Amino acid sequence: MTTRYTDTAISLHWLMAVGLVGTFALGVYMHDLPFSPAKLQLYSWHKWAGVTLFALVLSRLAWRAGHPPPALPDTMTATMQRAAGLVHVVLYLLMLAIPLSGWLMSSAKGVTTVWFGVLPLPDLLGKDKALGDLLFGVHKALNLTLLGLVIAHIGAALKHHLVDRDDVLTRMLPRHKRQGDT
Repeated sequence: MTTRYTDTAISLHWLMAVGLVGTFALGVYMHDLPFSPAKLQLYSWHKWAGVTLFALVLSRLAWRAGHPPPALPDTMTATMQRAAGLVHVVLYLLMLAIPLSGWLMSSAKGVTTVWFGVLPLPDLLGKDKALGDLLFGVHKALNLTLLGLVIAHIGAALKHHLVDRDDVLTRMLPRHKRQGDT
């Protein structure tokens, strides 16, 4: 039985992590900017990143379906193992729900999402300002929930590494080739 994630799972994890941090930071930054062509460009980039992350999380879920993660350490109680599993499920649900809520919000606000300025995505809703404003609140709340869970996820990984001294963190880190490795 392997104790490491596959290289593909590790790559998707860290690609998603960087993408989520960047997209979240861009969303926070652009929100309060005055209306301008630059702000519109940032919104486009934010949407492009959101659609890309949505595709990546679908890829990640497809990969995981055929490649189950390594078992958690036996030193973790059954309750802690269930809690870890629940947090991962909620993280995946949020990574799906956030871009969908953004897409729904854009549709309701009457702004078509055009991926990389080339591929227009169908509007999922008709134009409805009140619904668009409500969906903005949903999008924001989902993002803040994800932020809290990511902080907890990082804290748990560090606790496993620094306090429990198990391999929960290291099995998700990229491999480093040492001198003499082939």
